[in-house]
Amino acid sequence: MRKLPILALLVSAALVGWMMPDLSRLEQDDTAQSDRIALVTPPQDRESAREAWLSGETVLPRSGDGHFYANVQIDSRDLRMLVDTGASVVALTGEDAEAIGLTWSDADLREIGRGASGPVQGVPVMLDRIELGGLEARNIRAAIVPEGLDVSLLGQSFLSQLPGVRIDGDRMMLGGG
Repeated sequence: MRKLPILALLVSAALVGWMMPDLSRLEQDDTAQSDRIALVTPPQDRESAREAWLSGETVLPRSGDGHFYANVQIDSRDLRMLVDTGASVVALTGEDAEAIGLTWSDADLREIGRGASGPVQGVPVMLDRIELGGLEARNIRAAIVPEGLDVSLLGQSFLSQLPGVRIDGDRMMLGGG
């Protein structure tokens, strides 16, 4: 039995409010792509889907497990991530980090937060670019969490750079202000 929702919740809770001092000194590039092109999921309501597309929003449907998932590009590599508004930063599984070309050693691991089961070990990193449905952010704080995370989390270090994030029933709208 997969423990995805519980594990993701524990790790995201550990990452809430996490601020690494060495990362806070890194400059954030606040430039975002101004021409937004939204990829809208198959519409349940064609008129609201059309309005979302015109406003530059990306619409994500709620998954059967109650979560929202997004297909993103990180440094031109495709990944499927759980959208986690409670996670302070983007958190990558070890497998996803390797897939986008990130490397680390055990010596790089340090405590990046605390979960219900104790300390969460990870490696703070900066990601050059994340794109989701034409919405783009650059220089995003993130952490590699090699153990204990079943799915990568799309957290606030990305989401806060979007013009808006809202949930309406079984849809999450990203962008569009």
